[in-house]
Amino acid sequence: MEKQFLPEVWQQRIISEGFEQASLIQEKVFSDLYQGKSLVGIAPTGTGKTLAYLWPTLLKVKPKQGNQLLIVTPSQELGIQVANVARPWAADLDLHVQALIGGANKKRQLEKLKAKPEILIGTPGRLVELMKEKKLKAAHIQMVILDEVDQLLQKEAVGFMESILKSVPKTSQYAFFSATGEKALPAIKRFVQSDLPVFDVTKEEDSHKKVTHYYLVYPARKRVDALRRMGNLPDFQGLVFFNEVQDLGSAEEKLQYHHLPVASLASDQSKIMRKQALENFRQQQLVELLTTDVASRGLDIADLYYVINAEVPNTAESYLHRAGRIGRMGKSGAVVTIVQEHTLPQLKKITNRLKLSLQEIYLYEGTLTTENPEEQPKTTPTKTKKKSKKPKKSKKKPKNKGKRNGKTSSGNR
Repeated sequence: MEKQFLPEVWQQRIISEGFEQASLIQEKVFSDLYQGKSLVGIAPTGTGKTLAYLWPTLLKVKPKQGNQLLIVTPSQELGIQVANVARPWAADLDLHVQALIGGANKKRQLEKLKAKPEILIGTPGRLVELMKEKKLKAAHIQMVILDEVDQLLQKEAVGFMESILKSVPKTSQYAFFSATGEKALPAIKRFVQSDLPVFDVTKEEDSHKKVTHYYLVYPARKRVDALRRMGNLPDFQGLVFFNEVQDLGSAEEKLQYHHLPVASLASDQSKIMRKQALENFRQQQLVELLTTDVASRGLDIADLYYVINAEVPNTAESYLHRAGRIGRMGKSGAVVTIVQEHTLPQLKKITNRLKLSLQEIYLYEGTLTTENPEEQPKTTPTKTKKKSKKPKKSKKKPKNKGKRNGKTSSGNR
């Protein structure tokens, strides 16, 4: 993909938004998508998959000729994020984007559909609902993108996807994108008869290698205390994952009792509450955002350094997607998983499967250190005042008094 072949207005946007060069997945799929070919794109999280499918497909959409491009996402958050990414690039070409997200105001969506936006971005349930009511006519859709396809084709969503794909013309172009090829490819074959070309850059893409993976041994009954202590670290901000939503709610209450600025993002919350929590976190008004795997897909939080697993994730795929919230587009980051002696083997099994290097980290006197504090001088993966994200040696041991001296922002940006 050569910049000079893009519209002038896009070339200016690429410069203004600081893109130095296209990522591997963007390079690999551009030509085939632009030529109308169906394909599968596999790439690690945080490597620019959204723009990889948006750039070539938006260039094919014709202004003021009705719904043409349909993008399906498995979650509300990812759908909103994709719509936010798509709008400025689409507007440059006089195209309009409409998000059809479950949980959002349906009447407002119906009103905007009357204007026949060229690009539709939605979640499966809401799309099927609108199609059954004949408010959304899929007959003119020419391109269909399934983002995080391994999630879209799981048992709980496969019925919706069957309805959507049956409604779209068989002559439409299809593109399937995911970060986990081993699960995505078998699922895709159940829906697509012919073998599609697969562009998998997982082995070639090394931008995610700047993420360091740690484990912190801490008693299970005291893991909220570990989260409290981390939340009081200087310049700390972390996305904290739980396996069960009930554990998340209990931890949130305890951390707020200790006056830590935290919030939760869970599937049983309203769209407004989820949106507000996420926005507060992005604005660095929170030191920790507590969530489940509902936030492990697609969320892009600029310059986020820490992902914290409050417990070992249930699957390697879950670990991979959680870790994908950091280290995006080559930036550095750290994943810290809280373990006990009996759960450490489970974590090592996951990281070995993912071919990730794992090392122990310690929470000691207000710092995270990679050396045993009883044996070695400290190093820490927290940032310097210049916001370097690399581990550094600590000249002294700062004391953690359990207070943030009035600071509620992480300084991560």
